Amino acid sequence: MRIERQNAILKLIGEREIETQSELSDALSAMGFNVTQATVSRDIKEMRLVKKQTPGGKSIYSKGAETENDSDLENRLKIVFCHSVISIEYAVNNIVIKTLPGMGSAAGAAVDAMDLPEVVGSIAGDDTVMMVVRSEESARKLVYKLRAMTDM
Repeated sequence: MRIERQNAILKLIGEREIETQSELSDALSAMGFNVTQATVSRDIKEMRLVKKQTPGGKSIYSKGAETENDSDLENRLKIVFCHSVISIEYAVNNIVIKTLPGMGSAAGAAVDAMDLPEVVGSIAGDDTVMMVVRSEESARKLVYKLRAMTDM
């Protein structure tokens, strides 16, 4: 159902100028989808829809240019990661990444975008990223890999 709904969203924003989530919800309802504002909001975020200005000055939902921007976004996140990290250490199967103040979330987003299979999960604060890794050996190897990225 989610895939069908998201395909319908792409069709709608391709055919019409949709300005609000409410407008999108109404259009989906008219197509037979039973949606809430929260569902539409999650879909927009998951699909990485953006708002763009039309020549007439309206702000409408758009698919954006994710085909070229996905790799661009990953590269930018890696750059942010490299420039914000102060230290990377591990203890058993946990990795702690210390960052410049205010850069923990950005570094955490970069780590998440790397889609590292050895990482079970991560959490970021203001100046720290905490990662849980599958094993101590994985943690050790990943720390060396991350340090190499940052030239540490």
